[in-house]
Amino acid sequence: MTDHHVKPESNVNLDEFMAKYDKESDFRRFRGPMGIAIMLLAMSFSVFQLYTAYFGVLDAQLQRAVHLSFGLALVYLLYPARKSWSRSKLHWFDALLAVAAVATPMYILINYKELVMRAGIVTSTDMIIGGLGILFVIEAARRVVGWPIVTVALLFLSYAFAGPYLPGAFAHQGTSIRGLVGHLYYTTEGIFGIPLGVSSTFIFLFILFGAYLEKTGLGKFFIDLANAIAGWASGGPAKVAVLSSGLMGTVSGSSVGNVAGTGSFTIPMMKKLGYKREFAGAVEAAASTGGQLMPPIMGAAAFLMAEFTATPYIEIVKAAAIPAILYFTGIWIGVHLEAKKTGLKGIPRDQLPKVGLILKERGHLAIPLVVIVGLLVSGYTPMRAALAAIVLSIGCSMLRKSTRISLVDILKGLEEGARSALGVIIACATAGIIIGVVTKTGLGLKLGSALIDLAQGQLLPTLFFTMITSIILGMGVPTTANYVITSTIAAPALIQLGVPMLAAHMFVFYFGIIADVTPPVALAAFAGAGIAGGDPMKTGINASKLAIAAFLIPYIFVMSPALLLIDTTLPKVLMMIVTSLTGMTAIAAALAGYLITRTGRIERVLFFVGGLLMIDPNLVTDIVGFGILLCAVFIQKVKAKKNNTVESA
Repeated sequence: MTDHHVKPESNVNLDEFMAKYDKESDFRRFRGPMGIAIMLLAMSFSVFQLYTAYFGVLDAQLQRAVHLSFGLALVYLLYPARKSWSRSKLHWFDALLAVAAVATPMYILINYKELVMRAGIVTSTDMIIGGLGILFVIEAARRVVGWPIVTVALLFLSYAFAGPYLPGAFAHQGTSIRGLVGHLYYTTEGIFGIPLGVSSTFIFLFILFGAYLEKTGLGKFFIDLANAIAGWASGGPAKVAVLSSGLMGTVSGSSVGNVAGTGSFTIPMMKKLGYKREFAGAVEAAASTGGQLMPPIMGAAAFLMAEFTATPYIEIVKAAAIPAILYFTGIWIGVHLEAKKTGLKGIPRDQLPKVGLILKERGHLAIPLVVIVGLLVSGYTPMRAALAAIVLSIGCSMLRKSTRISLVDILKGLEEGARSALGVIIACATAGIIIGVVTKTGLGLKLGSALIDLAQGQLLPTLFFTMITSIILGMGVPTTANYVITSTIAAPALIQLGVPMLAAHMFVFYFGIIADVTPPVALAAFAGAGIAGGDPMKTGINASKLAIAAFLIPYIFVMSPALLLIDTTLPKVLMMIVTSLTGMTAIAAALAGYLITRTGRIERVLFFVGGLLMIDPNLVTDIVGFGILLCAVFIQKVKAKKNNTVESA
């Protein structure tokens, strides 16, 4: 039988690559008895989560305490305190910390009834255990997530104590160590708050679902399907990167992971076709980052957004769908124009797999994705839907011998799912510290007021300052923590100005995510450059250009929430999609320097201005913008006609 799989052509060692660009992937790989012990611990974690998902979760603090205990134990065992320490042997210091770290949330589990009966009275023992617990979470975050979120958490803790000494609006009464520890560690307002609660129920199961989909070969199926659909077109491999990353984004929880997963296939193909290294890496980075914006998972932020905004999860998914599709369409247009400008062709059809054959051989692997969306739309809870999808992903793989996974793979799925969740667990616990300080001091409203004062109460300047704040806060931070931080610090300013809550939260989420392709800390772009062998900063700049839609779409849905399907009608939505796509195409043409033929300075300015006016959801600006674009297209057609006449002569 002919092999219809697209094979990776990159010489990059994916484990080493991921360890370099993704802190979560730089873990110890044990062999022998220690490896077996870690595997059993991780599997036990997954079994606990599956058990509580099926038979019912424990009381909120108990569920979250057990969840965090497993997470802390695995982080301290798998992630060394220092980079220089061995990745194959366990250091005695890390073993000691693992035991001590587990003891802190277990203290809540063991003394739960007594803590409830005391109703917020914190004893000296409580204070010591809670204080250590906070420090263990912060140190775990340094190891598995990185310094950015640790720095933010430490700044917020400092603010909690420095309140009485601060000037103006940011002053507050301050708090004692006992009071702060009690709030952060023994209530559901801090570490054991909503983020960790969502992690201990929905998010873990969806990560486990993703681990099993990876085991079944769904990622390769997406890449092959994208190749069959788009590989033959102008700039085919780049369009394959966009399409496959969009598909992978439906289940992936990491921009860098997405770059590594699909980029090892698509970037070498793009370079082979003639794309410059920096552009090839940028295409994959922009597309992979967009995967975090793609429903139904959205890098696990969708579940947090549902809790924070008190909006049903399925409504979050519906609201995110059109902006995400517009984002990927924007990248697709940018890639197409670049291919046309440089004369890059696609891959010959006889070298590509056939769509029908791919669907026949491996189409059943996508059934769990279809089913999970169907269950969510039908009203099932995300936890039940994910549980059913996990079972179905294993069952569907059994339908054909070529995709069947073994018992070993099933057990390894439990281990890898637990390990993949560690970054999210610790990020959510650390984000709980930030939220706890905000609720204790009222800092969220103070920051919101400061942003509004800076913008003198005007919406557009406030949006701009909120965008900058979100990008800075999102640099080097994983998706879940990224959303928690930006929604806590930046979103209140927009809500105070009357922006609908969902639109405000989606706005800060978009700009927090786009930090992954925005220099100077563009992790996804740097990862793409690593595979392509290009200049990281140039790759980041190219990725930002391709991701221009992500800088524009949030402004559209804040100015007109109809794009998020808030209080709208079908004709309004369709009109907005048409005008937005027209505007994005024009701006892409301005940035690429090409539409029908190469553009001069005048056309570029006309395309850019006309595109911005088309994107502004207003009938007058649409008409003016459309008129400007007609002028630019007319100039382009005249130029193209002259070029054809010269060539024929």
